Amino acid sequence: MNFKFSMKCSAKHVIIVAILLHLCRQSSAKSALIVLTEDNWSDMLSGEWMVEFFAPWCPACRSLQKDWQTFATWSEDLSINVGAVDVTANPGLSGRFLVTQLPTIYHVKEGVFRQYKGSRDSNAFVNFVEQKTWQSLDPISLWTSPDSVLMSIVSYFFKVSMALRAVHNRLVDDYGIPYWGSYVLFAFVTILFGALLGLLIVCIIDLIFPAKMSDETKDQKNLNSKVKDDDSNDLIDDRIQEEEEEDEETSDDVNAGTELRRRRKTSDSDDKVDD
Repeated sequence: MNFKFSMKCSAKHVIIVAILLHLCRQSSAKSALIVLTEDNWSDMLSGEWMVEFFAPWCPACRSLQKDWQTFATWSEDLSINVGAVDVTANPGLSGRFLVTQLPTIYHVKEGVFRQYKGSRDSNAFVNFVEQKTWQSLDPISLWTSPDSVLMSIVSYFFKVSMALRAVHNRLVDDYGIPYWGSYVLFAFVTILFGALLGLLIVCIIDLIFPAKMSDETKDQKNLNSKVKDDDSNDLIDDRIQEEEEEDEETSDDVNAGTELRRRRKTSDSDDKVDD
């Protein structure tokens, strides 16, 4: 009787210890798993990382969650950091890493990114890191690397798109604006903003790079200037000629008047002699 009782107590103790160990292991897995966000994602640029991109609504992500947490318990033994990114809370990171399917897993070594495409279980993850299988994968090109300028711009546009989506939902849900009304409003704002931005860009370009005249335009301008100068010279010559003619006419008048007075004097002298 006492033997049976002791056996029952031992079985209970074993079950309790197993439960406690399981709970401790799950707690350790949660503490070992690093949550990455828009604010601390750059931490993965140093050291070695395995990072999962997931969404809470994704069935495949939910099925992977247990294996990923188990893999996180090996992070200390493998000298690796295991992280997770919720793309619904961090849309900018989904654009920065070009996440097109869920879940997406990246291996990162000192800022060099490689996409993991192997089996999705904890043993495969451990072997991938332990056997350095990642060395056989081609790294992501520099211009599409998450820390590049291009992907930073893409990340910004993803943030803007999510902000616009939130505004759209608020207009429809809170203010009762129909879907078509929201789309028309966004289209109007987009056209207005595009026009203003285009005008600003054109002004900046004109200030930095003034328009240069083509050779034909220069030749035409020089020809027009030459013609204008010739016309101006012709006008000056005509005016000088007219003044000379006027002076000649004036001189002729003066000479005629002098000749007339001389004749009159001569006539008067002849009359006196006759008397």
